[in-house]
Amino acid sequence: MVTTPIQPSKHPLAEYIYRLESGKSLLKNSPQNVMEVVGILKSYGIVLDAYSNNLNYIADHQFLNLFPFFKYFDGKFSWGKLFRHWWHDRINFEYAEYCMRAMLWHGGGKLDEYVDSAEFTKLMQDSIKAKTQGNLFISSLNKVFPDFLSEQVKMSVYTSALGQFWRVMSDMFISLSDRYDEGEINTIEDVVKHILDALVVDANKPITYNVDIKGKTYPLIPEKAGLTFLMDTAVPYVEAVFFRGNPFLGTVSFNAQANQISYDQSQFTYGALYADPLPVGSAGIPPTLLMQDMRHYLPKYLSEFYRNTTRGEDDLLVKICISFQKSMYCVTTAAIQGLAPHPLTTENITEKEANRKYLEGWMNRFTTSRILDVND
Repeated sequence: MVTTPIQPSKHPLAEYIYRLESGKSLLKNSPQNVMEVVGILKSYGIVLDAYSNNLNYIADHQFLNLFPFFKYFDGKFSWGKLFRHWWHDRINFEYAEYCMRAMLWHGGGKLDEYVDSAEFTKLMQDSIKAKTQGNLFISSLNKVFPDFLSEQVKMSVYTSALGQFWRVMSDMFISLSDRYDEGEINTIEDVVKHILDALVVDANKPITYNVDIKGKTYPLIPEKAGLTFLMDTAVPYVEAVFFRGNPFLGTVSFNAQANQISYDQSQFTYGALYADPLPVGSAGIPPTLLMQDMRHYLPKYLSEFYRNTTRGEDDLLVKICISFQKSMYCVTTAAIQGLAPHPLTTENITEKEANRKYLEGWMNRFTTSRILDVND
């Protein structure tokens, strides 16, 4: 095995390439960073549990329901819940749907290819036919706008896929918090290893989706489609939500003549790794809904930390957003490690060169991100 060192990288973010090659994280290790990351991921895990349950409920029980007035109630309607819903004293499930639509719109991976396949089209048409049979309104709508219901079915597929993805992530983050409380997680590298190990364990977990229509089961993602957790939900999710995202209304002009939004979706940088925490803490910006949800489930030690910093809880959503971004750089580190062509700590010169090229590709995407800010 050749162990000759390769040439230094000329990339402006070379420091982070070297960090990854030495087995470290994109986020620098410190007791404060560990506490913030674990604490915010515990809160996030609790919120994801609710998001996942609701998405799975919508996919399974609100299939082709064009007016799902009570879809956020998980089938457990009560007047008390309705009043809390109107008063916004609830989990903001709208954010979960925002992420689902971002995944559907940006596409990518085998899930995106599958929903455009002839196999899926046949299964989709069977389910639409069964659902619209005897319903003059919907069947007529389908004839006038033949692609409308197809798009609704695709949204149901992505709703189920995201619900299944978040189920795994929720359990992963809660178990991380438990291990931290027990003294097993002490560094940022421990956090990344926990996430990577969990991703590897569930990498090949099948993603399937069936709907029940009038007592009969209709498969929309059968197991033979071969869709799995890591490559077909986790990777497209990172691409759509961590990196690309969607431009926020009120922050940029949607006027085509203004040229403030790229025509190329692959150039979008509106994801979690780029978002400015200040507007994210403002009303009307979708991630604010997530920050609002997480504020209700902060562990006591993280609430104390925020309370004892400048401005106390007056800018709590901004502080939550900063901690959340730190945690997402840890998740991204685990993804980079897991998808690398070779172990990042290899000493083989050929493998090191392949990894260097791979890492520089990632760093090109981080150039305008907040990677320097979260490490300041």
